[in-house]
Amino acid sequence: MGSAAFFLTCILHSVIALSCGALMMFYTNEIFVFGHGPEIARKLQGSTPHDQLLIRTSDSFSGLLLFAIGFLLFMVAFVKDREFQSFFAKGCVTLHVFMALWRIYFERKLEDLAWDWPKQVVGDIVLALSWVFLVVYSWREKYD
Repeated sequence: MGSAAFFLTCILHSVIALSCGALMMFYTNEIFVFGHGPEIARKLQGSTPHDQLLIRTSDSFSGLLLFAIGFLLFMVAFVKDREFQSFFAKGCVTLHVFMALWRIYFERKLEDLAWDWPKQVVGDIVLALSWVFLVVYSWREKYD
C-alpha cells in the first residue's frame, strides 16, 4: 500500500478525531448549539442537575475516547507494514459502516436528533470511503 497515502489518511483522520474529541470535552454546549440550535441544545443538557451532571460526564468521556482514538491513529500512521495497513484500513471501513448503520437504525428514532442523522450518516460514509479508496489504491499497486 502506498505508505504516503496511508500516512496522510491516518493523519487526516487523526486531526479530525483529536479536534472533535477536544471540542466534545471542553465546548460541549457550544457544539450542541452550533449543530442543533439553542432549543435542542437545552434539551440535550438534561432537565435536572443530576441529569446534567451525568450528561456532561458522558460527553467528556466520549470526547476523551475520541481524543484517544485520534492519538492512536497518529501513532498508526507511522507503521510501515503493508499487510497491517491494509488490515487497519479494512477495519476502519467496517467501523464507519457500523456507525452509519447505528445512526440509521437507532439515532433517527430520537425525536430531538431526527434532523441530524442524515448529515452524520453522510459524514460516516465519506470517512469510510477515504479508507476504501486507500484499500483500492493498495490493490492497484499490488496487482499492477
